[in-house]
Amino acid sequence: MVTSTDFRGLLNERFFRNFLPIPAIDKLRLGVGTPDFHLPDITNGTAVKLSDYRGKQPVLLAFTRIFTEKQYCPFCFPHIKALNENYEQFKSRGIEVLMITSTDEKQSQLVVKDLGLRMPLLSDPSCRVFRKYKVGQALGAPLPAQFVLDKEGKLLYKHLFSFLDHNANVETLLKEFN
Repeated sequence: MVTSTDFRGLLNERFFRNFLPIPAIDKLRLGVGTPDFHLPDITNGTAVKLSDYRGKQPVLLAFTRIFTEKQYCPFCFPHIKALNENYEQFKSRGIEVLMITSTDEKQSQLVVKDLGLRMPLLSDPSCRVFRKYKVGQALGAPLPAQFVLDKEGKLLYKHLFSFLDHNANVETLLKEFN
């Protein structure tokens, strides 16, 4: 893995577009469907449309904060690793994990390789999907959040970033699918 002292590429257009703090807004309601989206899956080289999962299987949407292919959020990096290490637990229960990042496709390809990601990593450099889900932003990148959707696409659980509770842990997320 690349060391965290390389700041090249950090000050890009996306950084400045997401620089000012915007708090997460608790807009999405439990028991209701969530906004659809269509994003490239860097891990598998395909495109993912959230609505394609409706009626088929539950989904965990894991919005993560990666600044560049060399700079991971210190709160998100352990969460990304934990989800990747436990990806088979989700899959064995019929759950798909869709990790969404604001890094572009080239940066995201390096992240997939660097971390050995097995789960889909969806690239949203315009941050349109992050904004649809109202996860907020600060200091150059959207904030992390997790959304647990049942097989019909209805929201079962949501976790929005706070400094006291950065990301929902794997055990909590798996429990929410029961």
